[in-house]
Amino acid sequence: MTITRRALLAAPAILALTPAMAQAGKITLVVPFPPGGSTDAMARLLQTNLQTKLGRIVVVENKSGAAGALGAAQVAKSPADGSTFLVTFDSHAVIPSILDKPPVDVERELMPVLLIGTAPYVIAAGAGRPYKSFADVIAACKATPGAVKYASVGIGTLGHLAMTVLASKAGVEIMHVPYRGGGPAMNDVLGGHVDLIAGSAALVAAQLGTNMLRPILQLGRERLPALPDTPTAIEAGFPDFETLAWWGIFAPAGTPADVVSAMATASKEILSEPATAAQLKDTQHMTLLLQDGATFKTFFDKQVAYWGKVVKDNNIRA
Repeated sequence: MTITRRALLAAPAILALTPAMAQAGKITLVVPFPPGGSTDAMARLLQTNLQTKLGRIVVVENKSGAAGALGAAQVAKSPADGSTFLVTFDSHAVIPSILDKPPVDVERELMPVLLIGTAPYVIAAGAGRPYKSFADVIAACKATPGAVKYASVGIGTLGHLAMTVLASKAGVEIMHVPYRGGGPAMNDVLGGHVDLIAGSAALVAAQLGTNMLRPILQLGRERLPALPDTPTAIEAGFPDFETLAWWGIFAPAGTPADVVSAMATASKEILSEPATAAQLKDTQHMTLLLQDGATFKTFFDKQVAYWGKVVKDNNIRA
């Protein structure tokens, strides 16, 4: 995600700090994935402006591994004093179900601070493939079971789980080819080695100008402005089905309420600044929600329950 220097530097006046947030020392934003992805970009966008708002040094630390669980565990085990926060992505909700022995209980050891926003997943076909709609994919799978392959950014990611649900509902088998990241997955689809990709709207939309990729289904409740001719899963005959990428901030359980509130307020002000909000919409096709604690917890608990059932019902393991 490209963030302009102007967007990074534009920030409202410094907040009135709570005593807890005004303490000496740095704040660490842990990203449980390697550098370069959307979550890493989100953390670095927050980093510069939080330093201005909170009057403390803010650093970003990438701690990848175990589907994001290692970074989450590091935050959970950190002091609950406002010095450490987790900036993470939708796969965080799958940690309890996808790992045999998760190193962290994400529902008890971490507390939601801010749900930043959501964006739909999209299914797209390589331009050289004959599929013009998801109905074409289903027909091909029924004609030759297992012949159609799709790429995702890894086992247990929401792209993988969404395709698992859609295939089950359609009564077909679509072969999963997992990759370690969106770049390698997209390269193999564009190169003709895999038929389809199930990825975030940003991953898919970035390739639209190349005429090498054809979006055939989007998994939000409404069509994206960037993909006005691509139907939703609901329109394609899968009632009430959606799969959303989301980004959020968590703190160690037990972090004082005033600290959590200060971080949420500062982050909301940063991300709702017009240039920044427009950048997120344009690059990630994100709907900014900026919902704090209690609302985020309700959303997160539903994500854990829904995708946990998908993992269990299909015996999926990382």
